[in-house]
Amino acid sequence: MMRRRQLIELGASIATSTLVGPALADEALLQHLGAPQDLGTPLEALNRLITPTPLFFVRSHFGPPALDLARKIRISGLVRQPFEIDETAFGHLQQVTVTAVLQCAGNGRALQTPRVPGVQWVHGAMGQATWTGVRLKDVLERAGVLPGAAHVRLAGADLPPKPTVPAFLRSIPLARALDPGTLIAYRMNGEPLTLAHGAPFRLIVPGWAGDHWIKWLTDLHVQKDEAEGFYFQTAYRLPIEPVSPGAAVPPEATRPLTTLPVKSIIAQPLDGSRQRVGKQEITGVAFSGEKAIARVEVSLDGGASWRAATLEGEPGAGRWQVFRHVFEDRTPGPKHAVVRAIEAGGATQPEKAAWNPGGYLWNGWHAVSWEVVA
Repeated sequence: MMRRRQLIELGASIATSTLVGPALADEALLQHLGAPQDLGTPLEALNRLITPTPLFFVRSHFGPPALDLARKIRISGLVRQPFEIDETAFGHLQQVTVTAVLQCAGNGRALQTPRVPGVQWVHGAMGQATWTGVRLKDVLERAGVLPGAAHVRLAGADLPPKPTVPAFLRSIPLARALDPGTLIAYRMNGEPLTLAHGAPFRLIVPGWAGDHWIKWLTDLHVQKDEAEGFYFQTAYRLPIEPVSPGAAVPPEATRPLTTLPVKSIIAQPLDGSRQRVGKQEITGVAFSGEKAIARVEVSLDGGASWRAATLEGEPGAGRWQVFRHVFEDRTPGPKHAVVRAIEAGGATQPEKAAWNPGGYLWNGWHAVSWEVVA
């Protein structure tokens, strides 16, 4: 339950934390854009089960709104009892904590060929945290969803910079809203949400891309149809059928993107680094939105042969595990490694990601090269 003590703690954490301050001695967020805030997690920090909050990437469309600890969430539309929920109402609902990957839909956009417009994320627009809050299902059940409802429209307190810019509005199907893993969260990694990460409330949709994880949440509107507007009808959509790289895709040939694909990323060694002869360790993270990861494989010969890596952490859809592959190499010279993940059920990370005009959900094999020196 979010009591007044926690709200005071939230204000203090925001006042005393530095958004780009290091979580460890030599780590800090990477700035892609300053206005709005688009800050990436350094690649070498993607080697742990939980991403420290000061290193957790920040994505925004218009920048954060002013902090309002008394902000309420309005529940309206096709419900028997519209109401506003605040800290007092949360106290009557069960508190839940989930561990889940948050990844911006555009993570990896810079790796698409040909290039597409948008923030040129490489690998840093993702992280994993523990999220604590209440189930959206419990909130909607209190409101009483009426027959005919099929979607929940979502809005936050961040406003466009001028009237000609469309508001950031999204929706999720009612079935996904009623999933027990979908939360309204007010804590991250055991601490109150920071303003940069959505304080005082944000939506958590494990397994789905970050465009659904609305920050600074203010409105839940239950309705028959999907959300209208640019950020749902035009942006954050994928071709229904595969398309050739560079092809133009009309809106009617697209669908909303939802689930994260199977993916793995090497955090260490860094590309272009130098390592001493002897023990070599390849480590990173792997995840999928649909199912748990079954195994991760590393190739040292460009994909001709593969070796199984060891996995750390609890498996599950929408949460990542750390992988490690350790071997001895006493021969100085250039080295090369490629990684791929396989989810339960057999879906395998592709060698090359499917191109799309938004540059969304890149998940090709990740490769690094380094040099072993005597």
